[in-house]
Order: sequence, then C-alpha cells, then structure tokens
Amino acid sequence: MYHLAQVNIARMIAPLSDPLMAGFVAKLDEVNALADASPGFIWRLQTPEGNATAFRAYEDDLILFNMSVWVSLEALSHYVYAMESEHRQVMRQRRRWFERFDSPYMALWWIPASHIPTIEEAKTRLESLRLSGETAFAFSFKHPFPAPDAQDEKLPQFLEECPA
Repeated sequence: MYHLAQVNIARMIAPLSDPLMAGFVAKLDEVNALADASPGFIWRLQTPEGNATAFRAYEDDLILFNMSVWVSLEALSHYVYAMESEHRQVMRQRRRWFERFDSPYMALWWIPASHIPTIEEAKTRLESLRLSGETAFAFSFKHPFPAPDAQDEKLPQFLEECPA
C-alpha cells in the first residue's frame, strides 16, 4: 500500500518576525490544526512548537519548507482546495506574504505506507520536477500519476524512474 507525500516551499517577503508576516503567522496554528483533523491526513513535518517554520532546507532563510503525508491524492486535494476551509482562505491571500516562484514550488510522490519522507528526499523530488517535468517520480495536482500498486500502464515508467 502507498501513501501520497507532498512538499511545498514558499519564499516570504520578510522574516516571520516582521509585521508584514503577522497575518500569515496568526493563521498558522489554525491551518495546521485543520490539516491534522482532515480525513486522510497521516503526518506533517513539524517542530515541538507544532509547525515547520523553523526548518531551513535551503540557504535562503526566507524559504519556508512544508511537507506532509496523506492516504490519497483525493484526501490532500480536498484539504487544499475545499471551498470554505481556512487553508483555502490563506491560499487566496498568499501574495500578501510570499513571492512568486519561477520554478516548481510543490511536488507530489507516492511512498510506501510505512515511510516518512526526509527533507532531502523532498528536495530531490522538487528538483526532479524542475528538471524533468511531470513524471511518476514527482508530479503535481495538474498531472497526477497513480500509486504504484494501481493497475495502470504508467507503472513500468514509475519503476524505471524510482531510485534503487
């Protein structure tokens, strides 16, 4: 059985302590609690404080790094795009707090059900999406790939692209 891992990054317009980021910081606990309580949620990267804002996966200290695991693409999609969720409201306002990226800022990939992805693994998936586009190794909501256990013609492609 497989679960869906996701990573997303965002470059802040200012450090979290800056008043420009206050609206985002004020919503963070609520959005994380919504994820934790969402059907299909399994895990998210977090510090003992309950969020991932302290993780710095890149040299640029303004890049926030977020990662989670879900039972399915449908479960994650419902959390991200549900019409009236607080997450959706924050996404609508994201330009107030975050710069636009010229390259992929989100990647999805399938993992064995017992696996917890690492930051390096997630960075590799984002880089693969940037260099190779949508593949079974790293994809987006726009061009999803089925889980490896799904009976689909894309399964051999997935196996060829997965690192040994």
